[in-house]
Amino acid sequence: MLVFLVLITFIGFFAALTGFQVGQAQGPDRPGVDLHMYQGRPMVAADYDPDYDYGLGDGHISKLEPYPECDKGYRTPFDLWKYAGRGASSYTTTELPMPWDEWLKMNRDRKPDLMKDVREYMSGRYDFSGTTIPGVMMSGGRKPVMAGPVARLPKGIKTWEELADMGPDKIRKEGIFPYVPLAHPLHSTAHMVFPENWLVNHPEHRRIDVDHDFPDAYLPEFPPPLFLTTHKELGDVSKGEEITIGNYFEMFDGLLTPEQMEGLKELLRPSPTTWFNHTTHRVTAEASAGVSCMACHVNGHTNGAFELAPDSRPNLARLRMDTPSMRGNYNMMQLSSKRSIRSMDHFAEVEEYFDGDQSIAAAIGPRAHQKQVANRMGDFNGIIDFPPAPKLDPLGRLKKDKANESELRGEALFQGKAQCSQCHYGPAFTDDYMHDLQVERFYSGRPEGPIKTFALRGIKDSPPYLHDGRLPTLDDTVEFFNLVLELDLTAQEKDDLVAYLLCL
Repeated sequence: MLVFLVLITFIGFFAALTGFQVGQAQGPDRPGVDLHMYQGRPMVAADYDPDYDYGLGDGHISKLEPYPECDKGYRTPFDLWKYAGRGASSYTTTELPMPWDEWLKMNRDRKPDLMKDVREYMSGRYDFSGTTIPGVMMSGGRKPVMAGPVARLPKGIKTWEELADMGPDKIRKEGIFPYVPLAHPLHSTAHMVFPENWLVNHPEHRRIDVDHDFPDAYLPEFPPPLFLTTHKELGDVSKGEEITIGNYFEMFDGLLTPEQMEGLKELLRPSPTTWFNHTTHRVTAEASAGVSCMACHVNGHTNGAFELAPDSRPNLARLRMDTPSMRGNYNMMQLSSKRSIRSMDHFAEVEEYFDGDQSIAAAIGPRAHQKQVANRMGDFNGIIDFPPAPKLDPLGRLKKDKANESELRGEALFQGKAQCSQCHYGPAFTDDYMHDLQVERFYSGRPEGPIKTFALRGIKDSPPYLHDGRLPTLDDTVEFFNLVLELDLTAQEKDDLVAYLLCL
């Protein structure tokens, strides 16, 4: 009896302290409301201003157009950087907006006109003249490096120096920034778009709806050489051959450890993806086994295929992403452009096969890698080396007896006035941080936010540049950063910087 009275007293005392009655809850302004409803009720500041721009200015959502409503396969604007907002859902399905036969016919019939518009758009932005840098070849020795800049100057502007003198506010006001973001040509469907040099050898990846929008001359050599940290004496271990699931064993047996061999096999093994697979939810005429890691990262490098980053929704908000090289990943602590992945085995495990949508993976068929297999993929990834750089000493500095005057001036600029070394330093020439360049200062559009610093070792082999490939040449890259960082470089200084970058 005494215990019962003590219990009743305690319950009453607790209720008095908390303001609750047995079976009821009292909120500060709604006595008697159900406890779960009260705790789940969102609290909104009474003076919240939806038009407050937080200093974003023209990049605030209130100043941008809402994304156009479109289903899979619908054409999308090439200037998606002008749009913002949210989608109907974070999730998608494997349902096509029409029966397969209609889907196939629609995409095939529309493709010629779409690609004509894509070529006209790219021609309006760039002058792909095919001019090369005399005597400069990519590391395989078979493909020349292209000269630039190839981005077109705005009408009425005669030199890049004249444009830089205008400053970001005037450039934005007049709408003349030459390096606005580059969208996927068919952003609603998106997914991987392979270059022609890949498709000639892998016709199963030729899309029914869209083709690559860059000329082959402005993409990496194919197939690229493979350099290994464990066998520098071999030079190009691939001997000019594309590494495939059919030849890797003969090529690498006796050179790799058993774990590395298994990791390489898994990097080469095709798996179904969102739009390359065995179902009707695909962009190829025939069903396929899918793609492998090395379908884009050919020979541990890149073939210039592009996709969309999986890290945002709606689909139209996702950034176009060029395939980065896997070379030198052993010396990098940050992988993936936006997601800040911190290990190679983790990156192998979460690679963008399903656009960051596990519901699609469940419907099409997951890769189903065990953790130990992803670790072994990382094991092989971890021995892919940068190409040789004979003009660099062990600390990454130019050897004065091998470099010419322009290259030495470029190195001094890189370390000084051009400010490149603030983000690009160390053996891989990267700081392993993410930076927000605030490029939206130069155009009225959606801010893209922080992107990781990409390595510069072997950079001449990896065109086009920046995360979305909007910079076709190293000359364009220097012009871009001269504008964005307001460096006030002269024409000669920019030439010297390019000469130095070609040494890396």
